[in-house]
Amino acid sequence: MQIYRSLSPIHAMSFDLDDTLYDNRPVIRHVEEQVALWLFEHHPVTASKPLAWWKTLKVQLAKDDPWLPHDVSLWRFEQIRHGLMQLGYGEPEARIAATDAMQEVHRLRNLVDVPDATHRVLRELAAKMPLVAITNGNVDPEKIGLAQYFQLILRAGPDGHAKPYPDMFLRAQQFLGLPAKSILHVGDHPIKDVMGAKKHGFQACWYNDRGRSLRATAKAKILPDIEINQIEQLSLLIR
Repeated sequence: MQIYRSLSPIHAMSFDLDDTLYDNRPVIRHVEEQVALWLFEHHPVTASKPLAWWKTLKVQLAKDDPWLPHDVSLWRFEQIRHGLMQLGYGEPEARIAATDAMQEVHRLRNLVDVPDATHRVLRELAAKMPLVAITNGNVDPEKIGLAQYFQLILRAGPDGHAKPYPDMFLRAQQFLGLPAKSILHVGDHPIKDVMGAKKHGFQACWYNDRGRSLRATAKAKILPDIEINQIEQLSLLIR
């Protein structure tokens, strides 16, 4: 644990989910691999274009509609829908196919292995203060067994712009009814989590489980209040 600033009394915590409370990287790799196979099996025409083509399409869609990166489920839906239309599907057929594909995406997306340590720490913290989840992703906390710990779950897209935009931080603060400085936000991303939290008055805990150097991290723009490398260290902050 590294403390960069003296912490104000903590009366609530907000948490990022992906790559903070569990390792999301293998989950996303699995989703990408399996969805491509699912599309090829059910819609063989999708294999006529290389992966680079699909990635370029996704980037172009975001340029045409800047909202899409704030809602990752909608973004993927539109990628599949537009891709199929460009490959010859009519709009109704493409929409039905994209809807079916997203059901598979969400099934795969929730195959998350949450460590026992995460459950222990969240259970302990939730008994002492209100907890809020703030995620840019589309995981379902109910399906992965984490919803029970949070009084409020905010998702980018349905609940506003993605972090580091203010929408979800402000909604969390309003729900908690606390001064922002009394809320500690915990997350792994130096911009989305640390900068987002600090810009909106929260205290920020950088979860750095990969041994990154703060000075060598190009994305680090604002110093967190505290840095931890194990989720269990949060218990030391609450007596």
